[in-house]
Amino acid sequence: MKTRSNSKQAIFTTLALLVPVAIFIAAAPTNTNSLTPPAKDPIPVAFVISEGAVVIDFGGPWEVFRDVNIPGKGAPFRLYTVSDKIAPITVGGGMKIVPDYTFANAPTPKVIVIPAQSEPSKAMLDWIRQSSKSTDVTMSVCTGAFILAKTGLLDGKSATTFHSAFTSFEMQFPKIELKRGARFVENGNLATSGGLSSGIDLALRVVERYYGREVAAKTAYNMEYQGQGWMDANSNNVYAVAPVSTAEHPLCPVCGMDVDPATSPKSVFKGVTYYFCSGDDKKTFDAAPEKFATPDNKVSAK
Repeated sequence: MKTRSNSKQAIFTTLALLVPVAIFIAAAPTNTNSLTPPAKDPIPVAFVISEGAVVIDFGGPWEVFRDVNIPGKGAPFRLYTVSDKIAPITVGGGMKIVPDYTFANAPTPKVIVIPAQSEPSKAMLDWIRQSSKSTDVTMSVCTGAFILAKTGLLDGKSATTFHSAFTSFEMQFPKIELKRGARFVENGNLATSGGLSSGIDLALRVVERYYGREVAAKTAYNMEYQGQGWMDANSNNVYAVAPVSTAEHPLCPVCGMDVDPATSPKSVFKGVTYYFCSGDDKKTFDAAPEKFATPDNKVSAK
């Protein structure tokens, strides 16, 4: 009798573990635009990093790819970092990272991850451009889209980026169609995601394209990641419309982030005062104020 009771408990425990995954899988249409994984070798994933790289932008996708497990095969992705040189670099928050390879000796990747970071070197842009000729996916996270855009690979295509960078992105890259409100955008072997945590969703989407929805859902479940943006590319609708700046709640006209008029840099254009969250944004505004000076961005008249 005790054995039967234990068996029932085991069955209930198994069901409790499987039901959330089953619900997750059924929440959206099945996988499309699939990729073919190699029959034997692991998939090489290169993380391109330099000074100031945003940790969640590369750490989120890194954890996704690291946590994938294929029954009977184990971990299917091989992860490594690439930079201009093999020397410690300081990424967001002061973390120190020593890259695994330089652009001169890095293994050929099948997936490239480009996080937000400092201004790219010529070597970085050349390597991304050349390597993307044979990648399955070259993906950017957050303002890593600016780096991918500077390669020219996105010209004539659509893309997204961090919501506070929408205006700057459109101004710098008029040949690219910006998609506001997209969690991620896919164009052949190129993909861009929104800010920060969006990279986790795009990475899960890549897993889905290689191994199907069930494997991606199980990976998310094991990570205790409950976001479902990876199953809906258009799930960032909250960022589709830019917030409006008011005297009570002023916003930087360049990036759209909150500012403090008491301490923020400011400029006056046509009798209207505009406040900025950084000196760089003020310089951007001052170079072409007519592009940013809209009724929604003004704070106070002089």
